This record gives sequence, C-alpha cells and structure tokens, in this order.
Amino acid sequence: MVTTVRKTTALLLSLILVGLLAACAGSATQESTGEYLDDSVITTKVKTSLLKSPDVSGFAIEVETFKGDVQLSGFVDTAAQRARAETLAREVAGVADVENNIIVK
Repeated sequence: MVTTVRKTTALLLSLILVGLLAACAGSATQESTGEYLDDSVITTKVKTSLLKSPDVSGFAIEVETFKGDVQLSGFVDTAAQRARAETLAREVAGVADVENNIIVK
C-alpha cells in the first residue's frame, strides 16, 4: 500500500515537472531573455550608426529588431538616404536581415 502511494506521488510530481518545463519553452513568436537583450543591443547599434551618419537623418527613422532581423521605418528626403540607411543597418554585427520600409518624401 505504501509503495503504491509513493509510486503515485512520484508519477504525479514527474508529470507536474514535465508540465512546468513545457511552459518554459519559447515559441516562434516569443523571444527568450537573451534574444531580447541581443536585439536591444542591435537596435541601439543601428540607431547610433544612423544618428552618426551625416548622410541620413537618424531622428526620422525608427528601428525595431526581432531575432536579428531589423526593420527600418520612417521618412527620408531622397532614395540615396533610404539606401544608405539600409547599408548602415546591414553593417552592424548581429544583423541577420534588414526590412527597409523607409518612405522617401
């Protein structure tokens, strides 16, 4: 009788632990803490690069990063500025891809 209770308790605890571990798993649309921090660093580096560039108005460009993919949006005066912003973003370490949604005024 005692053995059955112990086995049942052990099985129940095992199932609870498996459930807790499954709940901690990431998903395709959710980043882990490390990925989020990496993306924050990439975003900061891209934004800094845009702000330092005399060719591009970094204040008018928004930068978002998800799993290394950078999305640029905002407004610039010329197509050359749009292309330069994309080039600057691609040069940042850790950038996997750049989606350029910048609009030329």
